[in-house]
Amino acid sequence: MEWRRSYGRAPKMIHLESNFVQFKEELLPKEGNKALLTFPFLHIYWTECCDTEVYKATVKDDLTKWQNVLKAHSSVDWLIVVVENDAKKKNKTNILPRTSIVDKIRNDFCNKQSDRCVVLSDPLKDSSRTQESWNAFLTKLRTLLLMSFTKNLGKFEDDMRTLREKRTEPGWSFCDYFMVQEELAFVFEMLQQFEDALVQYDELDALFSQYVVNFGAGDGANWLTFFCQPVKSWNGLVLRKPIDMEKRELMQRREATLLDLRSYLFSRQCTLLLFLQRPWEVAQRALELLHSCVQELRLLEVLVPPGALDCWVFLSCLEVLQRIEGCCDRAQIDSNIAHTVGLWSYATEKLKSLGYLCGLVSEKGPDSEDLNRTVDLLAGLGAERPETVSTAQSPYKKLKEALSSVEAFEKHYLDLSHATIEMYTSIGRIRSAKFVGKDLAEFYMRKRSPQKAESYLQGALKNYLAEGWALPVTHTRKQLAECQKHLGQVENYLQTSSLLASDHHLTEEERKYFCQELLSFAGWPVDSPGHKVVLPMHSFAQLRDLHFDPPNAVVHAGGTLSLEMTVCSQMPVPVCVDQIAINVHFSIEKNSYRKTAEWLTKHKTPNGIIHFPAEVSPLPPAQSSLPALELAEMFERSPSDNALNTTGIICRNVHMLLRRQESGSSLEGPSGVALEDGAHVLRCSGVTLEPGANRVAFRTQAKEPGTYTLRQLCATVGPVWFVLPHIYPIVQYDVYSQEPQLHVEPLADSLLAGIPQKVRFTVTTGHYTVKNGDSLQLSNVEAMLVLCQGENSAVIYSNSREESSSAVLQVQSSDKVTSIGLPATPAYHVIEFELEVLSLPLAPASSRESDTPGTPEPPRKQKDRQRAGPCMVTTDHKLSIDCPWSIYSTVIALTFSMPFRTTHSLLSAGTRKYVQVCVQNLSELDFQLAESHLVDTGGAADLHLTPLNAPSLQHIHSKQSVFFVWELKWTQEPPPALRCQFSMGFSPASAEQLSISLKPYTYEFQVENFFTLYTVKAEVLPPAGVEHCRTGSLCSLEVSITRLADLLEVDRDEALTESDEYFCTKLMYEVVDNTSNWAVCGKSCGVISMPVAAQATHRVHMEVMPLFAGYLPLPDVRLFKYLPHHSAHSSQLDADSWIENDSLSVDKHPDDQLDCSSVRSRGSAHSAASGEHKGLPMPRLQALPTGQVFNSSTGTQILVIPGQDDHVLEISVT
Repeated sequence: MEWRRSYGRAPKMIHLESNFVQFKEELLPKEGNKALLTFPFLHIYWTECCDTEVYKATVKDDLTKWQNVLKAHSSVDWLIVVVENDAKKKNKTNILPRTSIVDKIRNDFCNKQSDRCVVLSDPLKDSSRTQESWNAFLTKLRTLLLMSFTKNLGKFEDDMRTLREKRTEPGWSFCDYFMVQEELAFVFEMLQQFEDALVQYDELDALFSQYVVNFGAGDGANWLTFFCQPVKSWNGLVLRKPIDMEKRELMQRREATLLDLRSYLFSRQCTLLLFLQRPWEVAQRALELLHSCVQELRLLEVLVPPGALDCWVFLSCLEVLQRIEGCCDRAQIDSNIAHTVGLWSYATEKLKSLGYLCGLVSEKGPDSEDLNRTVDLLAGLGAERPETVSTAQSPYKKLKEALSSVEAFEKHYLDLSHATIEMYTSIGRIRSAKFVGKDLAEFYMRKRSPQKAESYLQGALKNYLAEGWALPVTHTRKQLAECQKHLGQVENYLQTSSLLASDHHLTEEERKYFCQELLSFAGWPVDSPGHKVVLPMHSFAQLRDLHFDPPNAVVHAGGTLSLEMTVCSQMPVPVCVDQIAINVHFSIEKNSYRKTAEWLTKHKTPNGIIHFPAEVSPLPPAQSSLPALELAEMFERSPSDNALNTTGIICRNVHMLLRRQESGSSLEGPSGVALEDGAHVLRCSGVTLEPGANRVAFRTQAKEPGTYTLRQLCATVGPVWFVLPHIYPIVQYDVYSQEPQLHVEPLADSLLAGIPQKVRFTVTTGHYTVKNGDSLQLSNVEAMLVLCQGENSAVIYSNSREESSSAVLQVQSSDKVTSIGLPATPAYHVIEFELEVLSLPLAPASSRESDTPGTPEPPRKQKDRQRAGPCMVTTDHKLSIDCPWSIYSTVIALTFSMPFRTTHSLLSAGTRKYVQVCVQNLSELDFQLAESHLVDTGGAADLHLTPLNAPSLQHIHSKQSVFFVWELKWTQEPPPALRCQFSMGFSPASAEQLSISLKPYTYEFQVENFFTLYTVKAEVLPPAGVEHCRTGSLCSLEVSITRLADLLEVDRDEALTESDEYFCTKLMYEVVDNTSNWAVCGKSCGVISMPVAAQATHRVHMEVMPLFAGYLPLPDVRLFKYLPHHSAHSSQLDADSWIENDSLSVDKHPDDQLDCSSVRSRGSAHSAASGEHKGLPMPRLQALPTGQVFNSSTGTQILVIPGQDDHVLEISVT
């Protein structure tokens, strides 16, 4: 039927069984009754009375008494059934027509519960009316029974919870509560609700376990003392009975032990789990139960005889396994080995413990004490249970047989061990199989069968190493060493002994023992000469660092290299090592002959010390060192409509996470270290390695050039060789063979010409040995001298720049060759010496534009030059040197800088001319200047140069300039050009007395058109009747241009025209004001025809207006040669010229003046060309040299006073 419960619990289909018993007042539940299975859920009163008199006389009173009894026992679940019979009704004549017996009963007893009275009509007849009445009765019975059951069950649960909440009160008993909650479990089991029944037992299990844990923490309950009584019976679990009534009665009497409680509780859980068809959970729970029982017995400090608990666990494991085998077929068992293999392994472990305890594993067999102990253990098992007597392989029989003899124990233990190993292997739990194998190896070792134990020990050790268990590794190695010693595996035993001697988990005595085993073998006489045992180095010693001397680990061929290594001995006692050797691999790289010591040093550590990482532990890294998970989303879409089909998460680095962790350093088998046989070996003999750090020194002489790589480190102790197969990081030292080299470099930043300068010669001998008589042959250069005065010395350095000796340098010079004798020097040394060289101070020839006025330089170029500053002129001298080690000459270039920069200029004062020479010191030194001269190299007899300089010495500082001036005088017509040579003596101001005389500094230049042809005079006159010029008023400007000489050669050009009386030349004048003080009104420029005759004068009048008051300089007047358009040699003005060439027109009449703009301002350009001149060839202008024009008004100023009327003058500047 469907059972609906309160609190929103889901409805369930239950099977409710009910029994009908006769009503007795003794059966009614009394106060405190906790029985639920025998509880009267529903009371039914049956009557077949159909007579009113009878009802009144007896039935009514009987019903009243019945209900009073129910009310007295608080029972409200009842039902009255009236059985009607038609035959009895016919025999009765006093039947009331209106009311029936049913109505009277309902009126008397069922006023508010009319449904508690039902009628069952003719129950023995087979009629529809009878069937309907039966159906109504059964429905009412089922409903009332289920209601009563639900109500009473709920009340029982509430009472149970109340009882559980009183568990902290004194006098509370777990056994009593256990019986109450088990009653609820029985009810659920009766209803076939096995899951709910199992929950009740699980709650009891958890409650008891918590009390035990609290007891272990010091918070114990009084009732736990009943379970702390000593264990006297250990017959294991009983799972073949649904209910173990024997142990249940012990619970009720509070006489059960801890094992009794756990056995009974688990047997009930096992029964329900099997009802639920979950046998594999039985195995899982059983294994947890057995382990927890062992811990609970320790927490409760229960006295257990030695071996009793092992017997109980062994019997329980086999009992659970046989119970599972009884309800499952072989295929299910084989496919679920993973659930049962733990029980097999636990049973094997406990049987092994019993064997060791009872002396069944010892060599001599069990003694009397062991036999007595075995008898006591078998007595605690008691008699075999009736349900297993007929079973041939019952747990009881197996244990009794295994403890009966040594052979039987060995048979049962080996069967269980091999079965467990096979099961673990079949499900892939190789690690667990190896651990069972280790126990089996210990058994074989006790049985003196080391050949069988070795493979199991190796497997267990491999797993311990892979998982990083340090102490189990040490313990297993000790067992393996004993096994290898019995088997006579000398090499393996020595290897394991070396590992154990360096293992700090052992005591000092144990380490010394294994170290002595190693040294004892090393001292044995060797049967066959040359026989050696090769072992890995890491267990004997560890390499910490290497130190090279020289630090760069680079040495020349024939040199000595020192190597000092720090070795940390792992042995507990000092060990005398016969020899420590380093195998070196030699290699020659391509083009290695080109690698110098400097190049090789770049790739080395600066201090020459190479540190090695700590030796890799044989244990693997921790789990935290594994790479982190790299998770990514994955989407798969349909190719047709791009709909999402599946999604998930993938791991991108699964190959790193699931990579098998192998113990690469597990060298328990043969080491397999390969020895390299090389021709290059570094050796150090007779070394005693103390425990801890030791320093070992090696020395070697470099021979063949190349790279030497340290490959292996080997320590020899008798026939035992400890080898480090690979030295990492890579350690190398290089041997080079260097060619002789010559370097020449100045001592200062730059060499200065004209004064002695020191130059350093560096000879790197390389593989060449300099002998007496070897010399450097320098080919002399005309412009550079090698000074040989005084005594020169050379210093000889070793290859590491350590000074070794000094020697006198022999320098001999001739006209063509300077010979420098080198001192005798061994190979791979450096010779350094210094010589003085002198470069002649020749200045570069000056160009005609030096400072001679002419076409002005563009302003942008002037600014760039001013920003950059003047630079010293350099001269390269190539020096050819013949070296004794080569048939070829070495050409070396030396660059000398001229310390001075010289310029010249022409100055005029009317017709008098002066030449000015400026000498600028560009170097960082100070100089003394003396004996300056300027001579005419052209040889003009009537030309004289008169110096205007002081004859005393001139001191010129760094970045300073000195000026020299000469006046030109001539008696006849001067030449068109003047060629001059300037010379002066100089010497460093801070230098001592020089042993040689220095050449003077010379500078050659040429001056052209240096005589005056025209004088220009300008005069500004105030208006008539006014004494001074005023601002804003027009003033008269008179310009007078006078020629001073007749026709000369320089006048013969395209501008010269010849008339009948005289020659004429066309000039263009221009009046400009660079200071913006004047406004030129009217024509500011024009073209004039000037007669070529002495004192020919041309005057120009124009008006100007002063713009400011004060002493104002006069406007500037410029002259240009006006060349016709067909002139091929005329020069074109640049962008800064005052007159644009294309703004000038050709004059038809010589005296016509060119009109210009009426008002000019500073920087304005002429644009007076009219449209009629477009397309015609334009004339050109040529500026006259400043030496040919003298402006006598330069520097003249005129007083301008402010005007009386105030007004604003607007000036248009274009």
